[in-house]
Order: sequence, then C-alpha cells, then structure tokens
Amino acid sequence: MADVQKYLDAATRENTRQSYASAVRHFEEDWGGHLPTHADGIARYLAAYAEDLSVNTLRQRLAALARWHAEHGYLDPTRSALVRQTLRGIQALHPVAEKQAAPLQLSELGAVADWLDTAAALAEQRQDVATLRRCRRDRALILLGFWKGFRGDELTRLRIEHLTLQSGEGLSVYLPRSKTDRSNAGTTARIPALSRWCPVSATETWLALMDLPQGPLFPKIDRWGTLGSAPLNIDSVIPVLRRALTRAGVTQANTYSGHSLRRGFASWANANGWDIKSLMQYVGWRKVDTAMRYVDADVRFAKAAIELGVGRLPQAVPELAPPRSATPAQPVAQFDVRFALTSYTESARRRAKARRLIEEVCMARHRGHREDADGLRFRIQVADDSDLDDVMATLLDDMYRIADNNECYLEAVINERDGKRHWE
Repeated sequence: MADVQKYLDAATRENTRQSYASAVRHFEEDWGGHLPTHADGIARYLAAYAEDLSVNTLRQRLAALARWHAEHGYLDPTRSALVRQTLRGIQALHPVAEKQAAPLQLSELGAVADWLDTAAALAEQRQDVATLRRCRRDRALILLGFWKGFRGDELTRLRIEHLTLQSGEGLSVYLPRSKTDRSNAGTTARIPALSRWCPVSATETWLALMDLPQGPLFPKIDRWGTLGSAPLNIDSVIPVLRRALTRAGVTQANTYSGHSLRRGFASWANANGWDIKSLMQYVGWRKVDTAMRYVDADVRFAKAAIELGVGRLPQAVPELAPPRSATPAQPVAQFDVRFALTSYTESARRRAKARRLIEEVCMARHRGHREDADGLRFRIQVADDSDLDDVMATLLDDMYRIADNNECYLEAVINERDGKRHWE
C-alpha cells in the first residue's frame, strides 16, 4: 500500500496537498467539527467563519472537505443546496474585493536587477561568497520569474539538468508538471535573451558560479554561502523578492508577492500591444478570463471606451491649432463587426460572460463602439498601414477562443465599411 500511496501523492501538487490538509485540520481542530459530516455541519462551519474568512478561502475549505469525503468513500455534503445557498448568502452579506498581487513594474524590475548586479560585484571584490551567491541566485530567479511569468512553485522546481542554454540566444527548460498541466505530460518553457535585464545571461552567470551538473536551479544557501541539495522553499520566494526590492530602494516593497512577477509581465505585455492569444500562449494560460485577472484590462479598456466617447462630443471652445512639430494623427479604416453566440448548454450566464469578454478584450483593442443595445454589433478602427488579414485573423481567433472557453458557439463576420472586403 505504501507504493500506491506514493503515486497517489504524486498525482496532486504538493501545495494543494498541504493546503487541503490545513483546511481539514482547521475544520476538526479549530472549529471542533467531526468527519465525516453532513450538509448542516458544513453550513454551520461556513457561517461561523463568514465574517473572518474571504469567500475564496471558504471555497478552498469546501474543496478540501469535498476531497476528504471522496477519498474516504462518503457522499460529498458540500454539493448540497443548503451549503451552496449558505455560501451565496455569505457572499451577498460580506462582499469583499478580491485581493491581487501588486504588479511589479519594469522600472522596479530594472532597479532591483541593477542593485543585485552591483552588490554581487562588490561581494566578489571582498570575497564574500555567501552574499555573492545570494545576489546571483536572486537576480536570476527574479528575472526569470518576470520575463516568463513563472509561478513561485515553478521557480523552486526548476532543475539544472532540465535546462538547455544558448548564450546570447535563449534558454529552454523542461517542467515535468505545472498547475495547468493536469495530465502531468510535462511542458517546455522557452525564454529569449534580451538586450537589458536579461534572464538568460543572469541564469548563465548563476550556473557558472554554481558549477554543478544537476540539482535545483535555485537551491537553499546557508549563512556561510554553502549551496544546499534542496531547492529554495516556496515560502521563501516572497521574502527573497521583498528583501531585494527593499535594498534596491523600491517603495512599499512589502506589497509585492511571488505573483507580482507574473502579473507584472502580463501588465507590461498588455500595455505594449500583445494580443491576448500571444500572451496566453507565452505565459501558459488556457482560459481568457484567467488572463484578464492579471492584465488590469477593465481599467484600460474602460479608458479606451471613454476616450472614444469624449471624441464625439462637440468642442466647448475653439480647438487650438497644433504646433508644427506635432505628429499628425494616423489614418484609420473602419469596420463593422457582427456576431452571434449560442450556448452549448443553454446557459444564459455563460453566453453573457462570453459577450462581455469579447467586448472588453477584442472590441476595445480596436476602440470598438457598440452599435446595438445587445452588444453584438460593433464598429472598430484599424490603422490603415496594418496587415488587415493578420489583424482580422487574430481578432476572430480571440473571439472564437473566448466563445469556446465559455461553452458557446460563435458566428462572426467583419465587413469593411468603405470597401468590399469581409472576414468570417
């Protein structure tokens, strides 16, 4: 049975196992519940912590209790109507905005990378091995985490023998498992070499300093600078990041977490014109709504919509002539977009969500203006010098991806307003 348990443990991420075990202990030891339990016991447990714990935390506790009952052959009490209604009531009476990690800005990334580089050089001059190794390790960890959007647990599980590095070009690293790789088939992440704050050169420098053929890429380092055989603990990623940011002079360093690297890159990519499909493929997201939680799209897209509306208002005062050095506005072409959504499951909620995401993600990218009350007809703008076939293919692909993620069938057509071309 010990062999079976080994494989059962391997089927679930270590973080998930620890989190679920903590939730079960909280139910039994802190609250005084008894397992197995029934729907009434679960509902009373939720009510007892409704004011102290967030809804997301309560959902995680329910998932842990559901797993415990399933593993021990009992009916799952968390799926009852009583439990679901209790949770819905808690959400209504105790609404709390979801907490998200502060995105690390590129300027802050540069500040901490430069500080660690300088600190490492000074440590090398005074032959301070411990400081040198920590600075080189932390610099490689932070730059890799940002430019590839790695999760904290993924960074701690990177191994030297799984790396293939080409100096000046890029590196690839094999991940035997990750959060979105439910089948444990393994994925390969590729990171390009950059001209500044390069994750590849930082990793190359750290590998040369370690001079090891295998083992964790980011191991523990003791006070004397000795490299441990175990990887850096996931709970140490946040202190490592905050300590480096503080020493680099970044304000409010304690607001950042491991997810700040991932969210920082996503926000940077979004602000620099990456389409949602490219961002999802690079970072490894499977669902559009997951990606949208990282890029602060609502604020950005709302601004685009407001600016578009303001542009239609009559001028209150005569417009001043622009200075001679001003760059003329780039000419744009206008297109009509019409689409229809049909839910596979007749779910009005899924259909509404897909329509909303198409408007916020796809239409707003091209300054889309809604032409009807239902939000199924839009007018969009595209720069005249764009490759229209490529732009429209990307737009339609993103629309179909959103529809499919929300179990909907999409029919869409894009017509050029002053021409005969169309795309569907």
